[in-house]
Amino acid sequence: MAISGQSIIGNSQSNSKGAVFQAFDTARGKPIAPDFHSADRQDIERACTLAQAAFDTYRETGQEARARFLETIAQQILDIGDELILRAMAESGLPRARLEGERGRTVGQLRLFAAVLREGSWNDARIDPALPERQPLPRVDLRLRNIAIGPVAVFGASNFPLAFSVAGGDTAAALAAGCPVVVKAHPAHPGTSELVGRAVQQAVASCKLPEGVFSLLTGVGNALGIALVQNPQIQAVGFTGSRQGGLALMQAAAARPQPIPVFAEMSSINPVYLLPAALAARGEAIAGNFVDSVTMGAGQFCTNPGLVLGLAGADFERFAQLASQQLAQRSAATMLTVGIHAAYQQGVATLAAQAEVRQLGRVAAADGCQAAPALFIASAAAFLSNPVLGAEVFGPVSLLVACADEAELLQATEHLEGQLTATLQMDEGDKALARRLLPVLERKAGRILANGFPTGVEISHAMVHGGPFPATSDSRSTSVGSAAIYRFLRPVSYQNLAQDLLPEAVQDANPLAIWQRRDGQLRK
Repeated sequence: MAISGQSIIGNSQSNSKGAVFQAFDTARGKPIAPDFHSADRQDIERACTLAQAAFDTYRETGQEARARFLETIAQQILDIGDELILRAMAESGLPRARLEGERGRTVGQLRLFAAVLREGSWNDARIDPALPERQPLPRVDLRLRNIAIGPVAVFGASNFPLAFSVAGGDTAAALAAGCPVVVKAHPAHPGTSELVGRAVQQAVASCKLPEGVFSLLTGVGNALGIALVQNPQIQAVGFTGSRQGGLALMQAAAARPQPIPVFAEMSSINPVYLLPAALAARGEAIAGNFVDSVTMGAGQFCTNPGLVLGLAGADFERFAQLASQQLAQRSAATMLTVGIHAAYQQGVATLAAQAEVRQLGRVAAADGCQAAPALFIASAAAFLSNPVLGAEVFGPVSLLVACADEAELLQATEHLEGQLTATLQMDEGDKALARRLLPVLERKAGRILANGFPTGVEISHAMVHGGPFPATSDSRSTSVGSAAIYRFLRPVSYQNLAQDLLPEAVQDANPLAIWQRRDGQLRK
């Protein structure tokens, strides 16, 4: 499939002559053809106008039709074949196995939402029939269902060129909800984005849907993203990226004459707790698995374990030594972009410059955009007093924090910002301490793990990939799992409408054969 370097606007492509840029192969240190042209304001306006024009038709397509559409996208992505993997490898520096797995994850998300659509509980259909004889006042007939919120702007993430990008989780959830999507491609992998965008475009045509159901805007600089969020047709935003970027979009969305929600996943250091019994019994195994998690994918996961907390003492010191030895056996790895590499280098240098911090180990410095994994240690007192120690450094680095006692461990936990995850390495003898930590961790994190590591996010019904600010902009939501669809839905209540005017989801005949809550009782 030829890559044009132009944005996809509905069933056509842009002819914009905006700023020219190229993808960059960080492993080889050279740009990748062809030239790409940044979308202009006319492209934004046209994409958003088409999305709004498609909205009412698309949101009322049957749930089976939308499910088939998502499955068609999945198949179209698979049909691109090896061309997609090779382009993504060149643009991201990620290995083939990782990207093939990510393609499978992308397809899996689309198929999950197809199943969610067919099951139908996302409608949240509720029926309170009229009670004309009720005293002292009769009750009117009331029915409720969820509808799509409107056209959604989705921002592709740098660290997942497939699974959190053009047809990734945000797009899949929004399309499942009935929302047209305008994607802002990440400039680090524009060719990969265009290939997937063409697959979605083909699926729209194959399923005979309005062309405005999907558009893809390509470009560099912040102005394009801000202009997209400010467009009055856009009704919600999905974003995965830096705290700075997420806050900028939140501010732009809040400043609109009609503010809109931004579902942004931003910043997390994902604390891991080494509880005493587990550390004493399994310290060596935990150290090895921890270093695997820290260095996986050059540490470029939003769930990377950037903080480790435990009780000071011989077992914690031994863990630090074992982790340092394990780290020394790892090698530097290529990072996604020049900018991410520069930010990582600066973050590690900032940690190393703190007087209260001791560097335990770091892999030898590497050339180009390779990240050298690093490990540091500090006291809980230093962590509590120095905000630099709680800042995210995106890459293969982690900080060990030694707490004087359980009280200080709890104090350090209360000090944490909102997190995507918190992990308890624990054995039977640690349950009392775990019970003390859990109420605090529930307030701090969206996912709590036992005896695992946070890298790796299952796509399932019970997954939460979210958390309190700054992990996300809205702690009530998740960007992974079937519950992600609810970000792009809103409830509508119907009072005293005739049966033939009611949506199928809340008709007495229940033609969709979905669960309905009638007078508070779930039934089909």
